[in-house]
Amino acid sequence: MTKKDIVLKISEDTGLKQIDVKRIVQRTFDAIIEALSKGETIELRNFGIFKVKSRKPRIGRNPKTGVTVPIPEKKVVSFKSGMVMKKSVK
Repeated sequence: MTKKDIVLKISEDTGLKQIDVKRIVQRTFDAIIEALSKGETIELRNFGIFKVKSRKPRIGRNPKTGVTVPIPEKKVVSFKSGMVMKKSVK
């Protein structure tokens, strides 16, 4: 499912114009990204939790040459699904 599919579904269900729904959906995603970039946790009840975690630096290996390469610490977004979502997906 793409963002466009989500917009179409919401537009059909609510009777709102697609352009208005698209703005709302995009603003929602922008707000989530903005909060995560500040290191905040996003908790959407019954859906899940988005949070930023740090990966420790490590030593990797170039598969072509076999040369070891230092991989620096980096931040990644993790998602843990909520109970309602887990039950629905089963």
